[in-house]
Amino acid sequence: MYAIIETGGKQYKIKKGDYIITEKIIQKKKNKIKFKKIILIFNKNQIITKKKDIDSFVIKGKIIQNIKSKKIKILKFKRRKHYKKKSGHRQKLQKIKIYSIKKK
Repeated sequence: MYAIIETGGKQYKIKKGDYIITEKIIQKKKNKIKFKKIILIFNKNQIITKKKDIDSFVIKGKIIQNIKSKKIKILKFKRRKHYKKKSGHRQKLQKIKIYSIKKK
């Protein structure tokens, strides 16, 4: 059994026991999460896509670690104007373990 969920504006294919790295959700480390936006569930050669059938499923996970991605360097430059600005950005991420995909 696997499912496709949406979190942080991105879609992830998950199954029980998987680890996923998502953009940070406003929760602390070691908290349990229930994923609300379920797009599709594949269960024993059956694809479930109807909203009322998907609402009967619950996907639970747990935040394992808060991490940061690699630094992205940003350079703004205008020639012949003596303008140069350098900055960077590190996106905050979370590592989440999927514990269960089951019916309510």
